Amino acid sequence: MRYYDFLNPSVNFMGPGCVKVLGERCKLLNMHKPLIVTDEFLAKLENGPVAQSVASLEAAGLEYVIFTGAEPNPKVQNCYDGLALYKEHNCDSIITVGGGSAHDCGKGVGIAATHEKHLTEYAGIEKLENPLPPLIAVNTTAGTASEVTRHAVLTNLDTKLKFVIVSWRNVPLVSFNDPMMMLGIPAGLTAATGMDALTHAVETYVSVDANPVTDAVAMQAIKLCANNLRQAVANGQDVKARENMAYASLLAGMAFNNGNLGYVHAMAHQLGGQYDLPHGVANAMLLPVVEEYNIISNPQRFADIAEFMGEKIEGLSVMDAAQKAIDAMRRLATDIGIPTSLKEMGVKEEDFDLMATNALLDGNAGSNPRKGTKQDIINLFKKAY
Repeated sequence: MRYYDFLNPSVNFMGPGCVKVLGERCKLLNMHKPLIVTDEFLAKLENGPVAQSVASLEAAGLEYVIFTGAEPNPKVQNCYDGLALYKEHNCDSIITVGGGSAHDCGKGVGIAATHEKHLTEYAGIEKLENPLPPLIAVNTTAGTASEVTRHAVLTNLDTKLKFVIVSWRNVPLVSFNDPMMMLGIPAGLTAATGMDALTHAVETYVSVDANPVTDAVAMQAIKLCANNLRQAVANGQDVKARENMAYASLLAGMAFNNGNLGYVHAMAHQLGGQYDLPHGVANAMLLPVVEEYNIISNPQRFADIAEFMGEKIEGLSVMDAAQKAIDAMRRLATDIGIPTSLKEMGVKEEDFDLMATNALLDGNAGSNPRKGTKQDIINLFKKAY
């Protein structure tokens, strides 16, 4: 095995009520006037995540400016709109409040604030040249884990393509995962983000870049998703289920931030860019299809996943046990109401050729455990159709 690194925020606050120390932590980082990057919905919620974050800042005597332009599948223009507000009010730091869209948008604002070239020119791995402004991520969904990762996933509307800026400079200095701020999330969003967390853990566990450290966190994340996602969807006020899903998402983020992903994300990015399809839903529909294709690359790994998900594999061959993992993924997605086909989401077959081409160019494709052709990817899209 070659050497590897393991990136993570310097400080991670977890557990009910932890957001109360946000202002104190900002002062320790000499953040005097942060730009809060969020969306309109969260900003309007009475005593919601933004209100709670602001209360902590005000208690610490800090000024702030709120930018509510983070959209789902954040667009490049969202980042530049945020940058304009950042400059107008002479902000010196960034706090992202929300799920992956807010965190990715905030990272984009930070990159734009410290780099002269257009954001699209930084797509790829370690192309950032300068430090970002101090960045804190307050997370409100159990899914993307962007609050702990080096990835900034943005959408280029000119090309209808998602691109990823991957750099250690993107890792927030501090993350917050307070499950009390997740209680009001609708069931559909809970389901989609939860399946995103499961996808992160599964793809990393079978990735060619997996290592013993990522194995440990991915394994625990899979177990937590299998044992808590149904409950969190069924009853959004179940604090224990919410807390466990927050841990699942965090651990899965630690896993893929360091062990990388695969074809599920490479393909899901095309669906997000082309159709603005919710990322978690795209992942959930593709996960069993792609991983069934991947089984032959390492059947034992998939047999492990079946066991992590609570399947009884005693007495089964490794291949039969591996198939149990796929069955468990499909059953979980069905139980929580994930759409069953790309067709019902408005995806068009005539786009498969272009999306397959771009999926193989996506940065996640290189760590998929089975190496496929363009036709293989087209076939996978068709199977999910």
